[in-house]
Amino acid sequence: MNAVETLIDATVETRHGRVRGAVVDGVCAFKGIPYAAPPFGANRFRPPQPPEPWGGTRDALEFGPKVPQVPFPPPWDVLLKDEVDIGEDCLTLNVWSRDLATADQPVIVWIPGGMFESGTAAMRAYDGSRFARDGVVCVTINYRVGAEGFLHLAGETANVGLLDQLAALEWVRENIAGFGGDAGNVTVVGESAGAMSIGTMMAMPRAAGLFRRAIVESGGAHMVASLQTAAIVARSLAARLGIEPTREAFAAVPVERMLIAEAELKAELTTNPDPTRWGMELLLTMLPWQPVVDGEVIPARPIDRITEGVGATIDLMVGSNLDESNFFLVPGGMIDQIAEPQLAMMAAAYGLEPEPALSAYRALRPGAGVGELFSTIQTDWLFRIPALRMAEAHAKHRAASTYMYEFAWRSKQYGGRLGACHGLEIPFAFDTLPESDPHGEPDPLLGADVPRALARTMHAAWVSFASYGFCDWPPFDLATRATMRFDTISSVVNDPLAAQRAVWVGVR
Repeated sequence: MNAVETLIDATVETRHGRVRGAVVDGVCAFKGIPYAAPPFGANRFRPPQPPEPWGGTRDALEFGPKVPQVPFPPPWDVLLKDEVDIGEDCLTLNVWSRDLATADQPVIVWIPGGMFESGTAAMRAYDGSRFARDGVVCVTINYRVGAEGFLHLAGETANVGLLDQLAALEWVRENIAGFGGDAGNVTVVGESAGAMSIGTMMAMPRAAGLFRRAIVESGGAHMVASLQTAAIVARSLAARLGIEPTREAFAAVPVERMLIAEAELKAELTTNPDPTRWGMELLLTMLPWQPVVDGEVIPARPIDRITEGVGATIDLMVGSNLDESNFFLVPGGMIDQIAEPQLAMMAAAYGLEPEPALSAYRALRPGAGVGELFSTIQTDWLFRIPALRMAEAHAKHRAASTYMYEFAWRSKQYGGRLGACHGLEIPFAFDTLPESDPHGEPDPLLGADVPRALARTMHAAWVSFASYGFCDWPPFDLATRATMRFDTISSVVNDPLAAQRAVWVGVR
């Protein structure tokens, strides 16, 4: 049955003007609402500014353009397909709600991922209509990425991409009642860079009071850069552009030229990973654009502040996927190009004793090849251990609920080698699995025969947590470490990372 769409009565008055949305199958959808002014001209590389008010009624029927970003290379351009082009009025958000007449529905605010260098809310998997159907107002946002959002310049406000996220949350606080949402019951949800942003925001003074709960998918509170690393990146980009590393000079560079320079810098970082040029901190993450511990917006390393009790009153659900790094290594064939010396070098760079660590991982993955072991160790270092450390730091204060999950369902794509890779859980949590089409091509990431019952189970858990801060499995604590393993048959597992925990003791 085709969706029935009408514009009747789907209008809301916001602080900046009236917007008109569409009603599809009983859910009101508003797309492309500006929460901040276009970040160009005088606003470029500066904190977000309020949008200009508008008169009359503004149609909110289409996603806003995406922020400037380097396009995905093949084959990830197919795996991560979006629906919009780059444009200036890009700091926008989208809202789905089933009932505009109330102001008591819980609210989810989705922060997309993309390694802090790409991302947009305009992706099919991020459709918020199923949350709205189940009584949760869903908001999805854009924010600045790459140099536009995370280039650190001496004497300027840092982390403007994170400040975009806070501006969107402030918009929610001020406007969401008109869309049927309870501004006092907001859950931030994010994956990858979005999840790492949330881990950072939980420790940011400026974010205090903007959300009550957090769902952190494949992230944590570790991924921040030092001022020294940020300065290396800024100088390198400026040299490539032939300019001084100042805001005025960068702001004068056309966007297209900036994106070319960003792509060239990333390519040089990847092909010439010289520690004397880049520093080991950057070579470990390979993320030139990420939040920076500047002492003001981000006062200190977020995981350290959470350990001290900052953010302890925020309900937290945190988890990861079993085979995260397969997403980065399998589609392009890199997993088969890794040699044994690289494996030992990576373990040492991560702070492990290579011989005992590799022996432990071989025992965990008997029969695994070198590339598979590389992916497993990288998965743990980047995602699974940070998620665990975040749960541990939060749970020890016992001031709010802490839940942990792992996503274990494995895609059969790429000959079954993709596994439970990075990002695979998103359409399950949103309940946006593609419709079955016996005559069509299988989804490039999910493949065919996707377990729809798992989507119902995960989505229900996200709805429950956003509504009440409660999940139907035991909370995480330091004794049992109860973790919900989502799979074709989902079940609670106690301390599933026991063996890995022993390997990573003492590694920050």
